Amino acid sequence: MTTTQTSVVHELGTLAHRLSHPARTTCVCEPPQVLADRPDGTVVRSGAIVAKAHAADTDREALAARIALAAAPQLTGILLPPLTAPEPPAPTARPVTLWPLGAPVDPADPGAAPWAEAAILLARLHRTKPPFPLPPMRGPAKAARAVARMRAALRLDATAVPCGTGDAATLPGDATAPPRDPAALSVLAGWRGLPAWARGEAPAPVRRGGSLCHGDLHLGQLVRHPAPDGPWLLIDMDDAGVGDPAWDLGRPAAWYAAGLLAPEDWSTFLDAYRSAGGPAVPADGDPWPALDVPARALTVQTAAVALAKCAAEQRDPDEHEQLMIESCARIATLPPELATGPAS
Repeated sequence: MTTTQTSVVHELGTLAHRLSHPARTTCVCEPPQVLADRPDGTVVRSGAIVAKAHAADTDREALAARIALAAAPQLTGILLPPLTAPEPPAPTARPVTLWPLGAPVDPADPGAAPWAEAAILLARLHRTKPPFPLPPMRGPAKAARAVARMRAALRLDATAVPCGTGDAATLPGDATAPPRDPAALSVLAGWRGLPAWARGEAPAPVRRGGSLCHGDLHLGQLVRHPAPDGPWLLIDMDDAGVGDPAWDLGRPAAWYAAGLLAPEDWSTFLDAYRSAGGPAVPADGDPWPALDVPARALTVQTAAVALAKCAAEQRDPDEHEQLMIESCARIATLPPELATGPAS
């Protein structure tokens, strides 16, 4: 951990401890616990308080709108509401938000994963009218950042040639370098096969936009509050906003298509979403015309992040990562969008 990271963790721990610890009482608290420490979010817990430092390049005005959304009465019982410090934290290079502690999904017990509960929360979120103007949902932008991260990690320039072109592209500036990793080229081919809106290069079509979206749905974005047995709530508003509600179903759909999510879990998730009146897919019939583009985009995003991590850790993709990479090669052959019905 760098000196800067250590300083951020210390400041967050101090802030969370100050809020969780009653004044003028003997301190018997455990040391602050680092829950996550990445450039896009450092999260530290002390007692029942969680402090989060967001990315340094965060749009603070957009973040403020997203945090206000989590606090809006219309979203009670759907989103975990933020906490307000008696004295706002001093301005820092990274904006800081405060949250109550919740109990996360247990990764060691996949059979207890709350797929139905997650789907119902999404349906309720998607059905809620935005209470005030909000920025666009950041899902496509986050996918684009994942691809850029992969390019940087593998030293791929913007002219990298996708698989199937017949060119043996080499690393920039090195005429003797071996051909680029075919896995990365498969990911890029899958990326280039997406419509511009799914790559964050254009607004979403009107028929796809306008709903409240979480923007980064996975099981790590749910907690029980109050811990440990309260109702499930959605957390992490960094990517929330207005957009295509199908994006929030895209990651489970991608996992199912790649063979990482059991068919019964996918059915539980989809059936619960439909039963709760979720607008992202038709109430019955084939959901894939609506889910195809988000699922492909999140397949590419997952594979790109995996390859960037593999490069940083100097290892080969594991079994799950390899499945997502192989999925990119398949989706690269598909048209930009399947035919969609009115519900998409």
